[in-house]
Amino acid sequence: MKLIDAQTIISAALVHARANSLKPLAVVVYDARGAMSAFAAEDGCSLKRGEIAMGKAQGALALGMGSRALMKRAETQAYFIAAAQSAIGGQLVPVPGGVLVKSADGTLIGAVGISGDTSDNDEAAAIAGIAAAELTADPG
Repeated sequence: MKLIDAQTIISAALVHARANSLKPLAVVVYDARGAMSAFAAEDGCSLKRGEIAMGKAQGALALGMGSRALMKRAETQAYFIAAAQSAIGGQLVPVPGGVLVKSADGTLIGAVGISGDTSDNDEAAAIAGIAAAELTADPG
């Protein structure tokens, strides 16, 4: 993931959030290997939202599926999600808002994690940011 794409994703996600009167958000973007490309937390964002956003994105990257799919898996296979969470050092938050990012040819290039509003709204902001960077979102 290019830095310019990560910055575009964050900016557009926050524009989406303000246009839809969401609560203040924390947004993180990782590249495909799990290195942080960019991070931002809006003024007034509640404590630990950054860490929750990171857990959504890192969990998605670690298991290769958006955090919406991880939530569905947690509902049917709670022991698996608990084991996976332990195996990856606790960095797995299985609720919507962790979205995989793919290039035009379908190659995984990173993940976005957002926290601060409802999980569905977090996910919508991530998808808006990814679309603004002209990349493909895979929320699961």
